[in-house]
Amino acid sequence: MKNLKVIAFTHKKVDLKDLGKLVISDELIESYLLSLKNQLAISEIFYISTCNRIEFVFTHEEALSPSFVETFLSTLSIGADIATLASQAVVYESVEALNHLFRVSCSLESLVVGEKEILAQLRQSYEKCKALGFTGDYLRLIMDQVVKTAKSVYTDTQIACNPISVVSLAYRELRKVNTFTNARVLLVGAGETNQLIAKYLQKHKYSNFVVFNRTLSKAQALAADLNGEAFPLEDLSTYSKGFDILITCTSSVEPIITPEVYTNLLAGDTDKKLVLDLAIPNDTHPDVLKNNSIHFIEVHGLQEVAEWNKQERYHELVNAEKIIEHHLQDFKQILKQRRVELAMRQVPERIKEIKETAMNSVFAADIQNLDPNSLLVLEKVIAYMEKKYISVPMVMAKEILVDNC
Repeated sequence: MKNLKVIAFTHKKVDLKDLGKLVISDELIESYLLSLKNQLAISEIFYISTCNRIEFVFTHEEALSPSFVETFLSTLSIGADIATLASQAVVYESVEALNHLFRVSCSLESLVVGEKEILAQLRQSYEKCKALGFTGDYLRLIMDQVVKTAKSVYTDTQIACNPISVVSLAYRELRKVNTFTNARVLLVGAGETNQLIAKYLQKHKYSNFVVFNRTLSKAQALAADLNGEAFPLEDLSTYSKGFDILITCTSSVEPIITPEVYTNLLAGDTDKKLVLDLAIPNDTHPDVLKNNSIHFIEVHGLQEVAEWNKQERYHELVNAEKIIEHHLQDFKQILKQRRVELAMRQVPERIKEIKETAMNSVFAADIQNLDPNSLLVLEKVIAYMEKKYISVPMVMAKEILVDNC
C-alpha cells in the first residue's frame, strides 16, 4: 500500500478563493493528468474537485517530498504562487492515504459532516479519469473499498440523519432574505449542485425558472423537470427578461457573471438582487459585487454554520471512525489476496511450458512409441493434472492468507 499517495488542498488550510486556482476545466483534465503521468512517473491517477476540496489520488514509488509537491504543481501550469500553494498542501501516503480517502467518502472531512453528495462526487471523479485511461487495477481496488466503507458508515451510524449539506445550508441562507415564491430564478449551470438547489426551491413552491448551461441538452433536461426555459450558456449575455435570484455553479475557471453580463441581466432593474454562487472559483466577478446592490451568498460564508453541524454530529464521528478502522484492516487482507492472484496468473503459462517441454523434448521418443489408445489416455491424464496444478496453488495460497489474518 506504500505507493498510494494523496495531495490534498482543502477548506481547512486553503482559502476557498485561492482553492479555485487549482480547478482544472473538463477540457484540460486529460492533458494535465497525462503530463503528470509522463513527467513524474505516475502509473495511476485521478482528480477530485468539489466545492471545498481539490485532491489528486495517485500511485508513486517514491516518498513525497516538499520539492515533489512543488514540481507537481509546476507541471499543472496553474499560474499561481507555487511555493505558497505547496506549503498549504496536505500529503498522505500509504495507510494514511487510504484512511483519508475513507474519511472523505464518509464526509468526515467535508465542510458539512454528513452530506452524502461527497461520495457521489468522488465516484464521478474516479469514473471520469477511469474512462480516460488514467486508472488501473490498484485504484479500482481502492475505490471498491472506499465505496463499501462509506456505505457502511451511512448505514450503521446516524451521521447522515437529517443531513445538512452545503446546498441545504445555502437554501437556508437564501430563505433568510425573504424572497417570494414567484421570484424569477436564473440557474447558471445544470450540474448536480444546481439540480439539488433547484429541487429545494421547487419543493418550497418556487416555479419561475430559467436554466443556462454550456451543454444545451442538460439545460433542457433540468428545465423540463422545473417546467422552465432552457438556453445555451452563450445566450446569458443577451438575456433581457430580468431576474430576482441568480444561482450559479459551473466548472469555469474564469468568472462567468462579469459586470457586462450582470448589467444586461438586470434589464434596467434597480432592485436589490440575490446572488447565490456555489462555484469554486466563484462565477461572479468581484466588480459585480462592488458596483451593485446584492445579497451575496457563497460557500466561504457557510463555514461557520457548517462548524455547528460538526459539533452536533460528534458522537457519530466516533462511531464512523471505528467502522473506517475495521474496513482499513479488511483492505490489507484484500490487497494481499489480490497480490497472490496477480502472481498466480503466471502459473498456467509455466505449467503449459513444462508440459510442452516434457512431451516434445524430455519424453518425446517414449511418446512416439505409444499406440493411439495409450497416447489418448496420456493426453487425458496430463490435461486433468494441468487443470489441478493451476487451481491448487491458488487455493493453498488463499488458505494460508486466511489462516494468518
